[in-house]
Amino acid sequence: MHVAVVGGGVSGAAAAYRLRAALGDGPAITLFESGDRLGGKLRTVEVAGMRYDTGAEAFLARRPEGVGLAAELGLDLVHPSGARSTVLAGGRLAPLPGRTMMGIPGSPDAVAGVLSDGALARVAAEPDLPPVRLGADVALGALLRERFGDELVDRLVDPLLGGVYAGGADGLGLRATVPALAAALDRGAPSLTAAAAGLIPDQPSTAPVFGTLPGGLGTLVDRLVELAKPDVRLGRPVTALHRRQDRWQLVAGGEAVDADAVLLAVPAPAARRLLAGVAPAASAALGEIELASMAVVAMALPPGTELPDASGVLIGARERRADGTPFAAKAFTFSSRKWPHLNTGPVLVRGSVGRFGEPGALHRDDDEVVSLVRADLAELTGITAEPIDVVVTRWGGGLPQYGPGHLDLVDRAERAVAEVPGLALAGAALHGVGVPACIATAIAAAARITSHVVR
Repeated sequence: MHVAVVGGGVSGAAAAYRLRAALGDGPAITLFESGDRLGGKLRTVEVAGMRYDTGAEAFLARRPEGVGLAAELGLDLVHPSGARSTVLAGGRLAPLPGRTMMGIPGSPDAVAGVLSDGALARVAAEPDLPPVRLGADVALGALLRERFGDELVDRLVDPLLGGVYAGGADGLGLRATVPALAAALDRGAPSLTAAAAGLIPDQPSTAPVFGTLPGGLGTLVDRLVELAKPDVRLGRPVTALHRRQDRWQLVAGGEAVDADAVLLAVPAPAARRLLAGVAPAASAALGEIELASMAVVAMALPPGTELPDASGVLIGARERRADGTPFAAKAFTFSSRKWPHLNTGPVLVRGSVGRFGEPGALHRDDDEVVSLVRADLAELTGITAEPIDVVVTRWGGGLPQYGPGHLDLVDRAERAVAEVPGLALAGAALHGVGVPACIATAIAAAARITSHVVR
């Protein structure tokens, strides 16, 4: 028995691990990865001798998949310090409001520190508008701008979404990005304010929101692959997929490989190409998912460099430097403040660059990107210290955009794949871009493959 897993990111690695656990040591599992390394958007590198993540840096600890898998693998979690996040709002740094639903407030008081008086008046008036009637999915930005005005979106919602999707509210769909809010409206909440208020607990939870691994999230993939024991084929992009009677044939690096089942854990464009001949409806649906590119500039500053008393800062697309030019960075993470295990030796800071549809500084070479990010850091914090080490990591097409109707696209793709025996999908393009969501898709895909090959 032979199962082929295509894609060596966390989804593919978690799927291979689940397949091995379910199938035992007998079957062969081959893990194909087009690049020269495993891990996908989890990348842990050496920066000034310290292990540091230049892709995803953490995952939601309030979802069970990431926490549960780490415990199952015997990996210890660490959690952020108590340092608060900040946001650049109207040219002023302010604490990130805590009692909102992805920036959508349950009351005007929640966002008083980031909005002007006029914008606060719009927030206060939102419950008096005609009730929200959703029906089909809608663009989140259009809905929020209609109900609250532009300022709430530009100063708060967009910066928050930019950190998750590298895209703004205007291009993202409500039902896929804030599903709990959509569900509250479907249940009859008369306004966005009322819907958000009903979802925000009266007493904030004391449980950590995020977690990571002290050795970097790359160790998660390392451990999964160690236990899955697949035949790893690096630098072997799968370029074609064919159904041959009751089996599969993959073409990888010019070589034909037969398999009993295939699990695709690749970005939407790659899945679209591979599925064109075997599940054309799924291919067409995945072809409608757009992608955003970004880059992470990881900097190690000299020991003793004083960081702001914050875990980081978010920067909206409409914010401007003192000279009127836009910021190159969309966010900074003050990692040595945010993560206690990184609060020794060099001072670690990462700047994120790139928004969907607005590549901006991504057109520049690495040296220019570093120069622009350092200038932004100096403007925001006054820090001008020369880094002792810098690593630039580019993520071309790294983040799928969950546009209006995304859930319908995914449903179409999954229903079409379900009709093809021995085929399954996993990955960030489906039900969430975070690590726990990717693990959840991997678990489901592995279960589908297991049910096919064990009969």
